Amino acid sequence: MPVAENFANPLPTWQRVLWLLAGIASLVLGFVGIFVPLLPTTPFVLLAAFCFSRGSSRCERWLLNHKLFGPMVRDWRATRAVPLRAKQLASVMMLFGSVTAWFKLPLLWAWLPAASCACVAWWLWRLPTRKP
Repeated sequence: MPVAENFANPLPTWQRVLWLLAGIASLVLGFVGIFVPLLPTTPFVLLAAFCFSRGSSRCERWLLNHKLFGPMVRDWRATRAVPLRAKQLASVMMLFGSVTAWFKLPLLWAWLPAASCACVAWWLWRLPTRKP
């Protein structure tokens, strides 16, 4: 059995590659979520940080030091809480996106964005609220 060269991450290479790809996909979705109301940014960025922590310490460091995404990841890791303002803004944006989708999508699919956003909002509001 070969000795792992990366002592900080003893996972096999194929698993690290899968974690890295999942992190990249999550980060892309988080970035798109900045511009698309139905797609929440923060959960995808946090998921990317989780994936990078298992797949690539270099990508994890880059994300933690990123000007836009780094503070939310560092804050989450430090407090495991979400600011009230972020919860409110995310909820309003998801509501806006769900209402827009209701009028734009065929009736057969119009309920899907609202159901997805309701699940995300339920999860979000169950998280502790960070004190200012």
